Amino acid sequence: MSTFIDTQRTTDAAEALHTLESRLAPLRARLTAHPLYASIRTPQHLRIFMQSHVFAVWDFMSLLKALQSQLTCTRVPWLPSPFPASRRFINEIVLGEESDEFQGRPISHFELYLEAMHDAGADTTPIRSLLDGLATIPPEIIREAPLSVLLSAVNAPVHARAFVESTFRIIHSGSLPALAAAFTFGREDVIPDIFRNLVRDLNTQHANQLSTFLWYLERHIEVDGEDHGPLSLRMVSDLCATNADLWEQAATAAESAIQARLNLWDGILSEIQSIP
Repeated sequence: MSTFIDTQRTTDAAEALHTLESRLAPLRARLTAHPLYASIRTPQHLRIFMQSHVFAVWDFMSLLKALQSQLTCTRVPWLPSPFPASRRFINEIVLGEESDEFQGRPISHFELYLEAMHDAGADTTPIRSLLDGLATIPPEIIREAPLSVLLSAVNAPVHARAFVESTFRIIHSGSLPALAAAFTFGREDVIPDIFRNLVRDLNTQHANQLSTFLWYLERHIEVDGEDHGPLSLRMVSDLCATNADLWEQAATAAESAIQARLNLWDGILSEIQSIP
């Protein structure tokens, strides 16, 4: 693969962002048109989807917190960070993702997803076991190998484990542009309208058992499309500026994040197709 741009040169940020989006367009088109969405036709299919997808919902929070730790000051004494627009954006995202309002109560989107899984009859044992295991490990020693061992021990689906491991490789890289690009181009905004329509139809057929999950999907589409999408693009431009090497880091991380999502979708599709 050719490099994003000659790393000895600088480039205009708007032009660089356009070039990056063009580079990612074929991968994102594959993701939008993935056959997984149309394959989900029964509540059992949806449960299989949720039992893997919940790991992506969880590791999104870790990706978000990694961004927050670098774009804002979370230590004492406080010092201002050099990216005021991006730190405001990330703090807004954290507010919504970690403590949104649902039916008059504060709740994180991850916890809401667990409730949606319960309503749908999906198994939450592996993801809850992962959280229990992580709670016993000091944060400073949680790195790729211990996390991989724990994911295996809790019987997380193989494709979900690979997805989480990919995310944490980006987190542990320490590259702020890479974190921002993975966050911007590889997350929940890639779920298309066709999937929401399928869930809406299933919800109607099965006595509103999927109403919480449908709210989760609609909420993400709402905030990603109206506010978070444009602001996340601005964040990538803010962090990379005119530094061609940083733009290449962002491009590589974005490609890795989208490919990891494609692999996750492939794994879930294979699991659904294996049902007799």
